[in-house]
Amino acid sequence: MGHENFKQMRKAMVVSQLRTTEVSDPRVIAAMSHIAREDFVPSAQRSFAYADRGVQIGEGRALNPPLTTGRLLNVAHVTKDDNVLLIGAATGYTAAVLSQLAGSVTAIEQNPKLAAMAVKNLADNDNITLETANHATGWDASAPYSVIVIDGLVEQIPQSLIDQLAPDGRIVAAVMHDGVSRLALGHTAGAHVGYQYFADCGACSLPGFEKAKSFEF
Repeated sequence: MGHENFKQMRKAMVVSQLRTTEVSDPRVIAAMSHIAREDFVPSAQRSFAYADRGVQIGEGRALNPPLTTGRLLNVAHVTKDDNVLLIGAATGYTAAVLSQLAGSVTAIEQNPKLAAMAVKNLADNDNITLETANHATGWDASAPYSVIVIDGLVEQIPQSLIDQLAPDGRIVAAVMHDGVSRLALGHTAGAHVGYQYFADCGACSLPGFEKAKSFEF
């Protein structure tokens, strides 16, 4: 599939997936229009790069659907004044989008193979620092962060990440809530975060945030 085809697919993604579903921030639309998502997926999956679903990238992982990423970034309101922590860098796509929006991005990926792919894919982005670390522990060395983006579906958001948010910080994620994948926006209030669920939207599971299993007798 040629380069021009991908440009058309990217334009179709913006028109049919983002603009029709409340992704209204022009900077988010511009960034997702600019970043070539096909460059962040395996060659066998390139034709599905802009499909309205997750894209398999190996290691049991998948990139979030474009709509999910777009809606999370839309409510995060990231600006060049923001120091952003991205959890679940995968192959680097969302980090590349955030690099267009934020002043600085610290991207965390706990899978070494995916992290190596992300380092290669993000070589030209000078405002991104990629670290290999457990997703749930974040990266305290560069805290506090004005924005935390968890790029995947999680069962819970740990206090370890909340502790890395700046006062008046915000956090976005897809959270499994009552058996449904729901997009959430959180704002800091002292040592805690208050969450608002604003959409039911499919997302790809992100390891590292599983709740402890209870035993039934």
